[in-house]
Amino acid sequence: MLLRLRNRLLPLLRAASPLPSPIHTGACRLISTSKATSRVPFSLEGYLVTACGLAPAQAREVSKKASHDLSKESRRTPDKLSYSRLNSASNPDSILALLSGAGLSRADIAAVVSADPLLLRASVKNIAPRLLALRDRVGLSTPQIASFLLIDSHALRSCDVVPRLEFFISFYGSFEKVLVAAKRNGNLLVSSIDNLIKPNIALFRQWGVRDIAQLCLTVPRLLTYNLERLKECLPRAEQLGVPPTSGRFGHAVAIVSCMSEEKLAAKLEFFKRTLGCSECDVSTAVSKTPGIIALSDEILLRKIEFLCNEAAMEPRYIVEKSVLLTYSLEKSSL
Repeated sequence: MLLRLRNRLLPLLRAASPLPSPIHTGACRLISTSKATSRVPFSLEGYLVTACGLAPAQAREVSKKASHDLSKESRRTPDKLSYSRLNSASNPDSILALLSGAGLSRADIAAVVSADPLLLRASVKNIAPRLLALRDRVGLSTPQIASFLLIDSHALRSCDVVPRLEFFISFYGSFEKVLVAAKRNGNLLVSSIDNLIKPNIALFRQWGVRDIAQLCLTVPRLLTYNLERLKECLPRAEQLGVPPTSGRFGHAVAIVSCMSEEKLAAKLEFFKRTLGCSECDVSTAVSKTPGIIALSDEILLRKIEFLCNEAAMEPRYIVEKSVLLTYSLEKSSL
């Protein structure tokens, strides 16, 4: 078994060596001359142009993004070793070679590095087997690997993402749906399956949510809520008149999770006062369109005044068609 693993890792590890790789001629020239130019201070911006093929203006913006992201990550988890990997072309060269060895095109690599320039400082010994496993264990094609890296290469460099991908592909039903969820929740593929994701799914089952996968595809951040926080939010969402069996339940949970009980009560009182309706009517409106709770009083008042005064609608009609309050006022006036 160890021999088979060695034979499968060897091509990727060779690709990560400073030998010329199939990535493209610019990168090969840079790799071959890196020793000769070792006395020149390394410039990430220049490297992005020379080795990755980015335009100078784009390279400047990506370099700024790298500095900003590196500053944030350093505050969370200081790591001098990973920081030093961006002090020369050595580690970036190896990462580019790995990506090329995995089958990514020059355009793919440029797009991935632009989206996450800190990938260039990732540990080669960690990235190599993970890339291999995306293809051989998860069964992803080269275009799928490129799509995944564009959306969440952070997960690839931060943790053993393969078991998480396998779990979520089974949970959501397809790799494409996992990409949608990961794009909506950047913490999804770095969260603990056993300690966070599975307990939250079990809680949804206890509450009688029918299609948990669909609910958590629409609002995937629900899966990464702290369990105690989720336990508090579920009954509050149901009290708004949105049952767990409703497709709108996830939105209701997400909205109440961001509002204190006092603020929520004030918002419901605002609807009663402004539309002259009962608490039951407000509950009906919110159950149909939970998103209206998240709108500011100022925006809601402008929309209600427009609908009543300009569109000649009765307050009762607005309550029944509460989705009207989510429409753009500018578009409504056209």
